[in-house]
Amino acid sequence: MTSRTAGIVLAGGRSSRMGTAKATLEWHGSTLLRRTAGVLARSVDGPVVVVRAPAQPLPPLPGDVEFVDDPVEGLGPVQGIAAGLAAVGERADAAFVCSTDLPFLHPAYILRVIDLLDGDAVLPYARGHRQPLATAYSTKLAPVLAEMADDRQLKLGQLFERCRTRRTDDAELLADPRLRHLDPDLDSVVNVNEPAEYRAARDRPAPEVVVQRFGALARRGGPAPGAVRAATLGSAAAAVGLELDRHVVAALNGDQITRDPETPLVAGDSVAFLSADAGG
Repeated sequence: MTSRTAGIVLAGGRSSRMGTAKATLEWHGSTLLRRTAGVLARSVDGPVVVVRAPAQPLPPLPGDVEFVDDPVEGLGPVQGIAAGLAAVGERADAAFVCSTDLPFLHPAYILRVIDLLDGDAVLPYARGHRQPLATAYSTKLAPVLAEMADDRQLKLGQLFERCRTRRTDDAELLADPRLRHLDPDLDSVVNVNEPAEYRAARDRPAPEVVVQRFGALARRGGPAPGAVRAATLGSAAAAVGLELDRHVVAALNGDQITRDPETPLVAGDSVAFLSADAGG
């Protein structure tokens, strides 16, 4: 069965400017890679794949996240995107591809970019820069990118010149009312390449989400539910005096049921905590 969209995270970069692997950087009790993969999983209806360097250690991720090794190390995003698209090509028509280090990536941005894909690729020019690692590609480009990697044509700009590319900008992206409301500054494309950028991003307030307790949990007392700042489900639970154990589950935005404390939250989310016990 073919799904319309997949998610691909490129985690195999050398992180030379950061000085340490960006995938493992702490992010509000989780990691950057866990957050990025989780936001993708919330946004696409197909598989989520992490492309890594051979033998690269990665932080814990949900069991349904898949891994693909770069066949040749050191060939940059051209090789990584080729490997990712090939891995999902039989199960998805398109994929949102991004780097690990997008801590403010929002599903509204992902869905907007995917919606703009009417050819082979979308090339956003957002916040003053091209964003080839925060955009959507047709999975049919896998062999094209693999050939470019074999020929050592390692600049993604060469791909956009040879395929049907939809170029877009801030104005067109923000014409979508949901994105304009939830990510008006297009922080989704803000990446962190150096320690100072990481620290500045980490010091920003966590997203504002709405938390509610139902049933037996509503009768426990503790902090009042309402709007809280929380980057993960675990943080949201703690903000209203709950612990995510076998007795508690959460409904995210009315549908996704989970108790994984590292589930990423974004601006505009609504979290309802319920008792997992029968009759609760």
